[in-house]
Amino acid sequence: MSADTTRRVLVTGGASGLGAAIVRALAAAGHDVTFTYRSSAEAAERLVADLSAAHPGRAIAAEALDLADRPSLEAFCDRIEAEGFYGYVHNAGQSSDALAAMLDQDRAEAAMQVNFWSLTRLAKSLVRGMIRARSGRIVAIGSVAALRANPGNAAYAASKGALIAYCRTLAIESAKRGVTVNVIAPGFIDTGMMAPYAAHRATMERQIPAGRFARPEDVAALAAFLMGEGAAYITGAVLPVDGGLTAMMGVHRS
Repeated sequence: MSADTTRRVLVTGGASGLGAAIVRALAAAGHDVTFTYRSSAEAAERLVADLSAAHPGRAIAAEALDLADRPSLEAFCDRIEAEGFYGYVHNAGQSSDALAAMLDQDRAEAAMQVNFWSLTRLAKSLVRGMIRARSGRIVAIGSVAALRANPGNAAYAASKGALIAYCRTLAIESAKRGVTVNVIAPGFIDTGMMAPYAAHRATMERQIPAGRFARPEDVAALAAFLMGEGAAYITGAVLPVDGGLTAMMGVHRS
């Protein structure tokens, strides 16, 4: 990893929603950012143009990549391993709603590929360069669904639970080489992914101690912090950003 790549960060799923907020926060914090997108080409182009104008000293780039397409992912990983990155944020995710007793293996495996296996493949490509440089940051976006059971979330929660276990292990394996690996576990975030639950939003927000969904910027700010020097001694952590949701006892009187 050469000197001119030590501040480069890769973000998966960065064209819209939480991913775009993370890309914006990282660029504002002084990082060069390359982000991937699956189908949001126009949104990706707009984001690159906006950030290039707002931060003329930053190198902002977007690349099309479907994390479910394993041959494409392999080719991408082979290429970026030679380029080297200081940081990696695994943000891309795929939902999979089904009751635990009705789990469909094909659908669950598709979610596992995007949410978990692609993380391990990308980390494999990037962490060796970080270890050689004795400096690096990996942040994975998990979910409170992996920390507290939620009906209908078995496959999604399992993929995020696997993500947490993997990141904790990678963290202790790479800590002495100056690499940190952490998981952010958001609650409900006000993005397009919550559109299917619009009719239930008011009821859901009443059950969150903070009384609202997270803004994408609430989560992005933590991702940017974990990429910075101030987070050099934080590794192997799972950090909820959920307005107090996981701290609260599930049964309450009102």
